[in-house]
Amino acid sequence: MPETFTLKVGEATPAAAGRPSAGPVYRSIYAKDGLMDLPQDIQSPWDLFSGAVKKYPTNRMVGQRQVTDGKAGEYVWQTYEEVCQKVMRIGSAIRSLGVEPGAHCGIYGSNCPEWVMAMQACNSQGICYVPLYDTLGAKAVEFIMYHAEISIAFVQESKIKSILAVLPKCTAHLRAIVSFGDFASEMKAEAERLGVSCFSWEEFSSMGKQDYQLPNKRKEDICTIMYTSGTTGDPKGVIITNKAIVAGVMTTEHLLKETDKVITEEDSYFSYLPLAHIFDQVIENYCISKGASIGFWQGDIRYLMEDVQVMKPTIFCGVPRVYDRIYTGINMKIQSGGMIARHLFQYAYNYKLANMRKGLKQHEASPFFDKIVFSKIKEGLGGRIRLMIAGAAPLPGQIEEFMRVTTCSVVVQGYGLTESCAGCFTSIANIFSMIGTVGPPVTTIEARLESVPEMGYDALSDTPRGEICLRGHTMFSGYYKRPSLTEEVFSDGWFHTGDIGEWQSNGTMKIIDRKKNIFKLSQGEYVAVEVLERAYLQSPLVASVWVYGNSFESFLVAVAVPERQALEEWAAANSKAGDFAELCADPKARTYVRDQLNQTGKKLGLRGFEMLKAVYLEPVPFSIEKDLVTPTFKLKRPQLLKYYKDRVDQMYKDAKEGRAAP
Repeated sequence: MPETFTLKVGEATPAAAGRPSAGPVYRSIYAKDGLMDLPQDIQSPWDLFSGAVKKYPTNRMVGQRQVTDGKAGEYVWQTYEEVCQKVMRIGSAIRSLGVEPGAHCGIYGSNCPEWVMAMQACNSQGICYVPLYDTLGAKAVEFIMYHAEISIAFVQESKIKSILAVLPKCTAHLRAIVSFGDFASEMKAEAERLGVSCFSWEEFSSMGKQDYQLPNKRKEDICTIMYTSGTTGDPKGVIITNKAIVAGVMTTEHLLKETDKVITEEDSYFSYLPLAHIFDQVIENYCISKGASIGFWQGDIRYLMEDVQVMKPTIFCGVPRVYDRIYTGINMKIQSGGMIARHLFQYAYNYKLANMRKGLKQHEASPFFDKIVFSKIKEGLGGRIRLMIAGAAPLPGQIEEFMRVTTCSVVVQGYGLTESCAGCFTSIANIFSMIGTVGPPVTTIEARLESVPEMGYDALSDTPRGEICLRGHTMFSGYYKRPSLTEEVFSDGWFHTGDIGEWQSNGTMKIIDRKKNIFKLSQGEYVAVEVLERAYLQSPLVASVWVYGNSFESFLVAVAVPERQALEEWAAANSKAGDFAELCADPKARTYVRDQLNQTGKKLGLRGFEMLKAVYLEPVPFSIEKDLVTPTFKLKRPQLLKYYKDRVDQMYKDAKEGRAAP
């Protein structure tokens, strides 16, 4: 393996004309002769799917658990050929309603076979599909349907009521609603009164022809418009072309080839991350291109691990929050075991970790302890996992190390955005020095850092830090109907991500901050809130924490969700009675958690003004249903402030009066 994984292909530029300085331009060492060329015979995701159908017609493609009398059983599968036949009929039915290539269709619901079929049906006809994902809320769904001029909405049965609620304001373009399942007669009548046709999945499918003539598709055509709420809650439509999706898939293939972990038709992927997000779409398109199978979860987080154990996938993708829960769950089981078992685990962990640091690959570092110690952890994930991918946000170093050592699987993490069509940096499997980083740029991207003087980040310093800027084949084409917003994020051909990165000596990137999530306290100190939250989350006392600072105040407050076991252990040691909610309301518990968080912060080098003056303990986790987190568990700050405004105001009032908030 090379000692450095990037190659300089452009010089740094000094600050000039009001623009900050920018560091050199870098490219992956695997693209040293130029960004990776895309295959000429693959024009769109449809080519990936149709090619797989020809090559692997009898392979299992999509599956979900059969539910009988309310109980989920084994997975039931459909082959590539069976799915293709249904997709062709759905595509033909779309055209039978007068929807032409270039028009827009919406898809609204949890991951399931029908979601994928609706997407592929749109791909087959050169029609742009627009995901409507659950967490945007009714107003955002209404906005997207109108703004994107949705002609047909494919909707999960349980989401039809949500569509009907906004239907009166969305009839200008909407011609039909197609249910993933059945359509209740009273709901159908309600929609038809507004001039919108309604079909069950089977009814709509029966309208199509299997041998329909496909239109020509080009790489430059729009494949999808993916709306994101960003940090402000204002939906913006990210335009992604066929070329960008294909480039994302080819990049994934190339990177896995470099580490001998390429996906094959023997693999199976567990689908639970929202298909409405680009991360999961690129991974699923890649799996489809290789003839692999995709099994879907039930859509209920309570049964997520049960679904994994029943399906037994070989590929698992997750966001940091998911891996954190797995990490915490495993550690709790280890700590609850006997002393001998704990010592054996720690010895095995240290032994394998030492070998991995010496350069041994995951499967070579300790086959013996993999078999007698770590195999139990692997079984908890179904027993067949060989590749784990982390994305959406930086994975804490201690969690990445733990997963690499204990899961008997290759673990890689990447960094990307909807605007970069998923991954733009990806770590390379079995390179231990990449822990804590997101790896080098992918082979279709060039990257540089731009200085952010107001935050003290200098892209030209010995340790280059600054805003990550990107250009290349996988980049989006702009924000739909938002030219001014597009101009705002592009400068001299570079897309400004808003994320702060730090180049490592081996050419990998480390995500260290977020440009937009900074604010100034009343004394003039800038606070990078995500840095603080990552620090405080290293305390074993809390599962989640949201830090807030008012620009008219001189100190910070926080809302934290405690770890139940840790708080109950404190209560027992301090003779405190009551259920979990009552413990969270105890002023002494709040003071204890605040002091422990500040102690953690001091150990990690946080400054005085970055300490917490007050903490409110929330017994109920931040949830998607309350619109407090995104599907990838990123905090939605405006919504959190609105939800906890009374608590925040009370914390400021009581902290200034020198007493704990009630």
